[in-house]
Amino acid sequence: MRILIRYCPFVLIYFKSLAPVFNIQTAAYNNFIMKTIKYFIILFCLFIGGNTFAQQISKAELQVNGLTCSMCSRATETSLKSLGFIETVSPDLNRNVFVLTFKADKKVDLDEIRDKVQDAGFSIGDLSATINFKNTQVDAAGLAELDGAVFQFINAKSKTLDGPVIARIMDKDFITSSAFKKQAAELKSESYLKGKGIVQGKETRIFHLSI
Repeated sequence: MRILIRYCPFVLIYFKSLAPVFNIQTAAYNNFIMKTIKYFIILFCLFIGGNTFAQQISKAELQVNGLTCSMCSRATETSLKSLGFIETVSPDLNRNVFVLTFKADKKVDLDEIRDKVQDAGFSIGDLSATINFKNTQVDAAGLAELDGAVFQFINAKSKTLDGPVIARIMDKDFITSSAFKKQAAELKSESYLKGKGIVQGKETRIFHLSI
């Protein structure tokens, strides 16, 4: 697509230079140019639209355990900012919380956020994300799919989600260890313990959500 954007003007100039060679009528040439521009615009819009569609999560509030000083906060902030899909990281030292916003043309990887917090020497106490659903059907078992991501809802079944929904990530290493043990005892689910399950015959990462 970048090549198309870069060289499209030169292609149009080239075709214009051919008009006198082949005795192309001005009206016919203009019609040809307009059609070419139209197709180019359509391709460009499809390209932009495809990238924007990738954004499932627009914002998250991340609580980090173990922060005791401003240096700890800066280390975590720097680690998070190294992720290519993060737009901004805004720390709130009073609550040990980071408010994250994400780039519209990038897909957010929650596991990478967890890994970056751990790389900085800390752990996640809580993570709530604003997920942009698009008439997403949650089945009777609480399972839903969105753009390839699979979600298991702990407290929602047989409903349709549309628009932004704030969801708390309930998986291991996204909540405290004591909260995870309590939730695991209540759910008695192997997929919750592993964070994975069989979906359409394939082992798949499953995020467990509470809304």
